Amino acid sequence: MKLVAGLGNFGEKYTFTRHNVGFMVVDKLAILKEVSFKENKKLKCYITKYKNGMEDVILIKPTTYMNLSGESVIEVMNYYKIDVSDLLVIYDDLSLELGKIRFRPDGSDGGHNGIKSVIKSVGSSNVARLKVGIGPQPPVPAEQFVLQNFYKSQLEELKPVLKKSAESIDYFFDNGIQKTQNLYN
Repeated sequence: MKLVAGLGNFGEKYTFTRHNVGFMVVDKLAILKEVSFKENKKLKCYITKYKNGMEDVILIKPTTYMNLSGESVIEVMNYYKIDVSDLLVIYDDLSLELGKIRFRPDGSDGGHNGIKSVIKSVGSSNVARLKVGIGPQPPVPAEQFVLQNFYKSQLEELKPVLKKSAESIDYFFDNGIQKTQNLYN
């Protein structure tokens, strides 16, 4: 069993903000796999699953807000007995240009509070991740920029990126991080 956690903030006012690109990717994947999310209050997330070959892949969107994303991730991991090596976290990255994606096998939180919470909750920085570019950042504080909505033109530019990101997930689980980085980074 695999777990894909798209990070973001819940609520209508956050739907099209830059910080919600993780939610956007798992939403796109759910559409492609023809599955629907349902809220699970106990696990603090919206959750669904699909089959990749013979294996279940669980998709979640934590309802804890970005800074506490790890609470939901660890609840789901414990409930389904999922190892950290079977986890992929998807989130926004200010240092990547809009339209770029980057797989990483592990690393620091890079100042991102969502992945910081996940790392703390799972007790390891060896968390595979897919970072989706939302940069470049204009001369405003990062906290302000990430909570702004994408411009309409940026949402159009993002559509193929969301599709490519969603399609890359099964490839990642089937082929591992190295081959995935070579193909998608």
